[in-house]
Amino acid sequence: MPTRIFIDGEAGTTGLGIRRRLEELTSHYDIALLRIDSAARKDAEARRALMAQADITVLCLPDDAARDAVALGKGLSTRFLDASTAHRVNSGWVYGLPELERDQVERIRSAQFVSNPGCYATGAIALLRPLVEAGLLPVDHPVSINAVSGYSGGGRSMIESHEQEGGPPFLLYGLNLNHKHLPEITHYSGLARHPLFVPSVGHFPQGMIVSVPLHLVNLPGCPLPEDVKRVLEKAYDGAKTIRVCEADETRLLADTLAGQDGMELRVHGNGGQAVLTARLDNLGKGASGAAVRNILLMMGHEID
Repeated sequence: MPTRIFIDGEAGTTGLGIRRRLEELTSHYDIALLRIDSAARKDAEARRALMAQADITVLCLPDDAARDAVALGKGLSTRFLDASTAHRVNSGWVYGLPELERDQVERIRSAQFVSNPGCYATGAIALLRPLVEAGLLPVDHPVSINAVSGYSGGGRSMIESHEQEGGPPFLLYGLNLNHKHLPEITHYSGLARHPLFVPSVGHFPQGMIVSVPLHLVNLPGCPLPEDVKRVLEKAYDGAKTIRVCEADETRLLADTLAGQDGMELRVHGNGGQAVLTARLDNLGKGASGAAVRNILLMMGHEID
């Protein structure tokens, strides 16, 4: 019997990406995609009826609408995967980053409620959590994070502004220092206080670099760049979609992994200083690709 999947909010960028990827997998996995009539997308009764049929309901909705959708599905047997930020630090939900802990894959497999990680958060947590766990980075260290993303993650209006002639070349945003990914970055990195996070958008469709500058001489034991790299290599030994690479480039392009579901981590060092980078596709490992992997895990599968 096929696994029936309903994407609530499939008209958005993430929802369309998830559906396209799942359609490509139907020849390998027994999947049946349930679809709501476009005229009934906001009809609560019609949406609940599809949730009742679905084994997995994927939420690609704004935060408040995602919370309402979970309430709408109360009492049904469907499992939820939420792509919004609404439930990412909710104790009743499993965080959908399989590399987070050794048992995270099994937790995702068995969970009723899974929250898909944010794109920036995926890179930041992958860099920071192993260092905190290894004691190289104190939990109260004043961490700074800089990041640039392709414009496809910014919604319809941002996509339209970039795809018209004379679109913005670069945009710095989140300058209220309260970006919506901060709670999950802080929580799952193991930090005791929010980092200083400065995100930006470049004039390219897909791709992302998250970077963390560190004065290693100010950290306990004054670790060297190679010490940091060894910690990351140990943390992701055997990981399917995270690779620790040599930092032999003097420049790093943000869109190199566009269309792919992997992530590259690097430690760029010079004596007592280092810049840690995570390069990924904001719509791949950072959104739709991550969601599809979580769906497969919830189905009891794993991708090679």
